[in-house]
Amino acid sequence: MQTFYDGFADGRLLDATLGSLRRILIAFALSCVIGMTLGVLFARVRLLDETFGFVVVALQTVPSIAWLPFAIIWFGLNDFAVVFITTIGATWTMTIASRSGIKNIPPIYLKSAQMFGTGRRFRLFYQIMIPAAIPQLITGMRMAWAFAWRALVSGELIARGIGLGQLLEEGRSLGDTSIMLCIVLVIAILGTISDHLVFKRMENRIWKQYGLNTTSA
Repeated sequence: MQTFYDGFADGRLLDATLGSLRRILIAFALSCVIGMTLGVLFARVRLLDETFGFVVVALQTVPSIAWLPFAIIWFGLNDFAVVFITTIGATWTMTIASRSGIKNIPPIYLKSAQMFGTGRRFRLFYQIMIPAAIPQLITGMRMAWAFAWRALVSGELIARGIGLGQLLEEGRSLGDTSIMLCIVLVIAILGTISDHLVFKRMENRIWKQYGLNTTSA
């Protein structure tokens, strides 16, 4: 507790937390955009789904830290490497969730929309398909956020700069168990707060509006 207090009092722990939050928000936004785009393409273009869809499933099983050597070679030990690893760690989860959400839209929704004059593909996409897939997309975002945190800490362990991972590595090199436990606590607190106050509430609200069961959320 003393180390926790001192870390925030001298600003080191606060600066590290803000640095990590900045990186993960950038990477999470990128992973959502890339993942949703790929998911929609795989769901709507059969050729892509049958050729590259299985590659995404295979890549999801690869730990994000396995991309660390590539990130170091391509970007060096900097923020770009960390953002790259974090984005990779969350993108494939978002891709699979988006694909599943679009693929599982009841066909009657699309047929009804076409009968009522929504025949253009773009209008059909943003007026019918995206709203119908929102419950699955929110669940995918919630999972992607958790994967992004794991990838972030892995990347920050070797990158230069200020972040929770760098502070964790510093504590390891100094044999300072207390600062290492502080970092673990901060990550756990941030993950719990973001999951329960943002994603879980959003998910429950969306599921309630769609008349779905939220007891398992």
